[in-house]
Amino acid sequence: MEYIYKKLNIDLSKFEIISFVGAGGKTTTIEKLSKELSIRGKKVLVTTSTAMFNPNMAIYDQVFIGSFPKDYIPKAQSVTFYADTTIGLKVKCLDLKLLEEIIALNIFDYVLIESDGSREKPIKAPNDTEPVISKYTTKTVGVIGLDSLNQPIKEICHRPEIFCKLTDKSIDDFIDIDSIIRLVKSSHGLFKDAVGEKILYLNKISNIDDAIKIKNYLENDLSIKIVFGEMYDWGKSDANSNS
Repeated sequence: MEYIYKKLNIDLSKFEIISFVGAGGKTTTIEKLSKELSIRGKKVLVTTSTAMFNPNMAIYDQVFIGSFPKDYIPKAQSVTFYADTTIGLKVKCLDLKLLEEIIALNIFDYVLIESDGSREKPIKAPNDTEPVISKYTTKTVGVIGLDSLNQPIKEICHRPEIFCKLTDKSIDDFIDIDSIIRLVKSSHGLFKDAVGEKILYLNKISNIDDAIKIKNYLENDLSIKIVFGEMYDWGKSDANSNS
């Protein structure tokens, strides 16, 4: 098994702020990564600059909703969660400046930020106000769920009208490799407003050949790192990753 922190080329001796955008497993990936880092003695903050589902309390050592204690010192080998407010089943960030003030305290080794909403869809296109990426970000990880392949755009995509505009598809088309490549390459697509190193995280892969085609094409055309996440129908094991 290859750990997510290794796939993302995270240096365990270097402070990182990692913003996750796109769709298709952001929250799960963040939770797994936070665990990998914490068990290696690190102090991790998980948060959102937009909105995400209420945190799983079993995952976090401390959860702060609303105010953040000024005298808080996280313990080594811990994961802290922070958000501005709770609205229904979600937590939200209403003021990015407040989050960046916490980041600037430098009390965490790693800050993992869910910076984009997707309404549980495996692929999305951002609107004019998305994503919300902190200026302190060192890596922007763009997530795409490849379980979206060969599925109807109007049913499987968040913001399908924008997706069609960016990929030159019609609303009745199906998502194919070409449309995913166009989404990644567009300046208004997956990596819109990205800060720091850009990493494409192809997740939920059921056909390894499709993932390799996307990886090979984009690596020849763009200067971004491309890694594979979960392998569906491969025992859901990262052991098959070609990152």
